[in-house]
Amino acid sequence: AMLRLRLLTWDVKDTLLRLRQPVGESYAAEARAHGVRVQPAALSRSFREAYGAQSQRFPNYGLGQGLSSHQWWVDVVKETFRLSGVHEDGVLTSMAEKLYRDFCSARNWEVLPGASETLSRCCQRGLRMGVVSNFDKRLEDILCQCNLRHHFEFVLTSEDAGFAKPDGRIFEKALRLGGVPPEQAAHVGDDYSRDYRAARAVGMHSFLLRAAGEGEEPRVPPEHVLPTLSHLLALIEK
Repeated sequence: AMLRLRLLTWDVKDTLLRLRQPVGESYAAEARAHGVRVQPAALSRSFREAYGAQSQRFPNYGLGQGLSSHQWWVDVVKETFRLSGVHEDGVLTSMAEKLYRDFCSARNWEVLPGASETLSRCCQRGLRMGVVSNFDKRLEDILCQCNLRHHFEFVLTSEDAGFAKPDGRIFEKALRLGGVPPEQAAHVGDDYSRDYRAARAVGMHSFLLRAAGEGEEPRVPPEHVLPTLSHLLALIEK
């Protein structure tokens, strides 16, 4: 039976947009501009460590602990460089501020194949759309610069909501913004627990973007799996 969907919510990172190059490459280029030589692979490893530690200590950008998302990110960038052996304070601050601004721009992000076309076709079919993303407030800008913002009625980030996926309250807030009951909404994302399972837990439909053979995660019914974004319309219109 055709799903009676009125609202689609979308994850962004690795669903609609992806980084143009590994974080370590961007950070290494910024270091070079400051006369500092660091290996991209080392920076990528350091970033994972710094980001992981900061996320544990200060979940959702430390909002509940008095941090701003800007400060949260500046600290992650500085710690990434420190772990890679760069310790000069002035240089760290300068690089961190510059990288924070750069990751706002389309320079660092690219639209995934099929994303623009799929969003346009969903709009043409009268589906209302919104974003539900564990992201900070730069996301509006990024979506505008990548020419995707106009597809969405709302952009709900974990910073705006005060809750991060898989917390069901961010999805409940999205449903209120869309004015639609959960059974008339579906979420599209690439993460099993934060996107697929979390949306289903609040009663929404859900589609998992997963390249063929990628990740031996818990079984997901094949009709909920998208090998590419272009498969979405066929599944919705079944």
